[in-house]
Amino acid sequence: MRLLRSPRLATVLLVVIYICAFHTTSAIDIPLEVLGHINIVQLPTITAQSPSTLIAFPFDESFPVICEAKGNPEPEFRWTKNDQEFDPFLDPRLMKEENSGTFVIPNNGNLTEYQGTYRCYASNKLGIAISKEIEFIVPNVPKFPKETLDPVVVEEGQPFTLKCDPPNGIPPLQIYWMTINLQHIEQDQRVSVGLNGDLYFSHAVEKDSRRDYCCFASFPRIRTIVQKTAMSVIVKTSRSNAILERKPSLLTPPGGKSEIQLVKGEDLNLECIAEGFPTPQVEWKKMGHKFPSKVRFENHGKLVIVPRAEQEDSGNYMCKAKNPLGEVQHTFTVTVEEPPEWVFEPESQLSMIGSDVHIKCSASGIPQPTTTWRVNGGPLVIGDTIVIHNAQVSDSAVYQCEASNRHGTILSNANIMIMSKYISDEGEEYSVVERKGVTMHCKQRAVDLNDSPESVHGPRFTVHENGSLKIYNVERGDTGQYTCLAKNTEGSSAINAMLYVKVVAPEDQRILIGTTAQLSCLADPADLIPAEKPFSFRKSIPRLHVSTDRYFVENGVFHIMNVSHSDQGVYRCVAKTPADQDVASALLMVLDVPDAPENLVLSDRKGRNVTLKWVPGDDHNSSTTEFIIEYEESHWEPSNWKELLRVPGNRNSAELRLNGNVDYCFRVSAVNAVGTGRPSEATERYKTPPEAPDRNPENIRIEGHLPHEMDIKWEPLLPIEHNGPSLEYKVSYRRQDVEEDWKEHTVKRHSFVVRNTPTFVPYEIKIQAKNRQGFGPEPKLVTGYSGEDFPSAAPDNVAVKVMNSSVVKVSWTRVHKDKLHGHLGGYRISWWRLRSLVDSKKSPGDKHTLTVPGDKNHATVPSLTPFSEYSLIVMTFNGRGNGPGSHPVNFKTPEGVPEKNHDFRVTDVQRHTVSLAWKPPLEPNGILIGYLLKYQLINDTEEVGPLQTVDISKPETTTWILRDLEPLSKYKFYLCSCTAVGCGPDVSDECTTTLETRISTKGWFIGLMCAIALLTLIVLIACFVNRNKGGKYSVKEKEDLHPDVESQGMNDDTFCEYSDNDEKPLKGSQHSLSREIKAVESGDSLVDYGDEDAQFNEDGSFIGEYAGRKEKRASAEIKATIQTPA
Repeated sequence: MRLLRSPRLATVLLVVIYICAFHTTSAIDIPLEVLGHINIVQLPTITAQSPSTLIAFPFDESFPVICEAKGNPEPEFRWTKNDQEFDPFLDPRLMKEENSGTFVIPNNGNLTEYQGTYRCYASNKLGIAISKEIEFIVPNVPKFPKETLDPVVVEEGQPFTLKCDPPNGIPPLQIYWMTINLQHIEQDQRVSVGLNGDLYFSHAVEKDSRRDYCCFASFPRIRTIVQKTAMSVIVKTSRSNAILERKPSLLTPPGGKSEIQLVKGEDLNLECIAEGFPTPQVEWKKMGHKFPSKVRFENHGKLVIVPRAEQEDSGNYMCKAKNPLGEVQHTFTVTVEEPPEWVFEPESQLSMIGSDVHIKCSASGIPQPTTTWRVNGGPLVIGDTIVIHNAQVSDSAVYQCEASNRHGTILSNANIMIMSKYISDEGEEYSVVERKGVTMHCKQRAVDLNDSPESVHGPRFTVHENGSLKIYNVERGDTGQYTCLAKNTEGSSAINAMLYVKVVAPEDQRILIGTTAQLSCLADPADLIPAEKPFSFRKSIPRLHVSTDRYFVENGVFHIMNVSHSDQGVYRCVAKTPADQDVASALLMVLDVPDAPENLVLSDRKGRNVTLKWVPGDDHNSSTTEFIIEYEESHWEPSNWKELLRVPGNRNSAELRLNGNVDYCFRVSAVNAVGTGRPSEATERYKTPPEAPDRNPENIRIEGHLPHEMDIKWEPLLPIEHNGPSLEYKVSYRRQDVEEDWKEHTVKRHSFVVRNTPTFVPYEIKIQAKNRQGFGPEPKLVTGYSGEDFPSAAPDNVAVKVMNSSVVKVSWTRVHKDKLHGHLGGYRISWWRLRSLVDSKKSPGDKHTLTVPGDKNHATVPSLTPFSEYSLIVMTFNGRGNGPGSHPVNFKTPEGVPEKNHDFRVTDVQRHTVSLAWKPPLEPNGILIGYLLKYQLINDTEEVGPLQTVDISKPETTTWILRDLEPLSKYKFYLCSCTAVGCGPDVSDECTTTLETRISTKGWFIGLMCAIALLTLIVLIACFVNRNKGGKYSVKEKEDLHPDVESQGMNDDTFCEYSDNDEKPLKGSQHSLSREIKAVESGDSLVDYGDEDAQFNEDGSFIGEYAGRKEKRASAEIKATIQTPA
């Protein structure tokens, strides 16, 4: 500020700048140290306060209730609690601070008396500022009530709900349903936890019976988990072993409609849990809209979550629960509400006497917030805007606007300062780069350029309502002094400001070697000489020629490709105009890894200690951060460099501590921010004298693979750590449990075996390194055990408790440690199936083993076959192996539900019938009492037919015919086997009934056709035989002796007629029943029965007897009955 002449003047000018800029800020913020110098008063302003909600968490030591404010004079503080005066200084338990409104509530007693709503008031003689309301909450420890809960008794297939009713507490609340053993209750389509914490069952099944349903309520913010009394559920099994199917209904929410209100930004959670059998499926949709992509479906589709709800998430949502028997639906009307937000937040203002002051306050929210005004903390009016006409100094105050609805409250303080006159003096200096914009601040509109009576005007100049002057695309000609004239009824004042315009000059750069550097130099083309290059670059003094491929100028930017060390230097940009020229310079520094150190020297050689010195190389504009010292030795790993030491980058020497009997040489490399540089040249060689070892072996391991041996192994010293020739190890050991001397052995390898040791006893071991120069330091003591042997005893008191049809609990008495002979590994349970209680002929099953690690005395054996007899033994094991097995324990598993039937198939399909066949399950898991056959129509539509059930009570049945089916329809069939416990899993098959009955495939029809064909063949054979054997008597003569009009008249119509006039046997006639019967007595034909009531029995055989005309014939003398062959 080149016009300042005194500290007093500088302070006043600073105040002027604040006042002129005040219109664009939201609060008067004049630094108090400035006001202290010139004693300008300032309204109080709240600068810090506690959040609206302050929770007294039990693990916090104290709870500060914050209220800080500034102003001139310094503000005084007072508090209200629940709208009543509250003085923290009157309570000796509270901690207070001087010149502050903050007080601290210590967590050392009953905090409940401090619970309430607090508000802070900061006041001085100009006004009162108030804070937001601060609610101090002391949470109670949530607890479930102590209660005795009756068991929940429910029929199988019926729905039920277990109530949680969690206690109130600080959110968030998390609900878990677990057993007493903290095993989570499995959730699926049938079982789920609701948003209210209740556990819902769509329908009960037998496995739901248990006595340890526990509801756990977790309150993470207060680090508390509480447990409700365990609940018991008893599921009564249906006598028919069939669950009655029913259409869905909703367990939650109740009714068909509900309304949901939530605050914008919260997660929208909608839930539908239904009951029914089969288990209903839940579908969701937003009516009239698609679900947004952010929506998540959880809890097996029963819960829809819309995270961070917005206004567009309001609307109607519908859930629909469906199963084959029907559906039910529920509609949610969702309204997303909003807490208050400022539309127009009241702003602090600095106004002149006599002006009109408008203080506007407007807030939005759902529901619409209520706006309340206060002045200096006292109530004023209700409305959006306060207007102060012809403002006076007495109107200076703190105005508070508070907007609230049921979702919250917002408060804003506006400091209104009425000034009697301007404080004015010389203004400030503004510097701007060409072609940029600048804003110079002033309160009034009267703005002149360079003391000219003409106002500033033009397209590049804009005067704002608050008097600020904005200049766009600044030019060099805009440099000069600007004056702002301020007037009011108290007088006038002028504020001067100086504007300087600068040319864009190239900037100093640090560039990595091998990359591209860009130096910018911009000037106004209108001021340049057309005949010459407008600008040029020079490096140092000589002119830089830019004709090479690595250098070129484009749009005022000088490019250097593939920067090298030679490009480093000072670059000058020369910009020429017709009147003069301007020069700007920039330093280009090239960054690279450091050069290798030089002049390495070994000094102060004192045995195994030596000093290494070096001269650092060029760091190439990036400071060296450290040096890396490497070594190479000629005996063990020649030409292999290894890191020895690192020292800081500000040092050029290092003290080296070396190993003995090693021929060394060294080199050094430097490190900076760019990377690690090349290593230096190697030093001359330096061989250290031999010495005793510096350390002993580490990682000592004691192992026992055999009962009377102990293997000792360790990690050997590195070759460079030998410190001398002939390295050996002294192994010392002794028993720990008895008094005995150390036994010592010296070995060259890194292992040793102690033989003839007792089995599994503790030993103390130490390993010490030595060479020709002597022993290493005193070794550390290590404890281990000799070799293990197999355990010699088996667990006693092995007992088996049957838990259910496939799980048993096994317990035993632990084996005494003296019988283990080693480290206990645990126990092993072996079991095998002796026989099935259904079919005792089945051979025993394979042996199974369960390993129980650690010192336990019980375990659960799963996956047993129901209704079987098993045998079981328990043994212990250690590192050597298994001990002897216990005495076998036999046990039987109860009945269970059968496995799936195999070979379930459709054997025949007709128009209205379907034949089914199956085989019993391979493992009935009990005594079969029958089968449950179900079927339903499943035509290719969304709707399916009702599920029909057939209870087959005879277990020996393996076929069934379903009748009265719809023709040309697709059906699905389900079959499961049942025991007294229940029915097993279903197997299924499908088929489509035909349009016409296919007789040709009927078994009875095929059999009938075969029988008829056989009968026809037999009759033909009989006729042929009788014809060949009937020549010994003449039917012709018989007819002549006994003429019969009817028989004679039949001639050509008779079955088995005469073929000609010769005497030949009658076709189809029967043999004589007795050789003594005369020829005339055997002439009857089947024609004799043609006019009688002939009958056939069920198998097709002929039944006839002599009657009517037959009685007149001689054949009536025949007593034997003659039958026709079937």
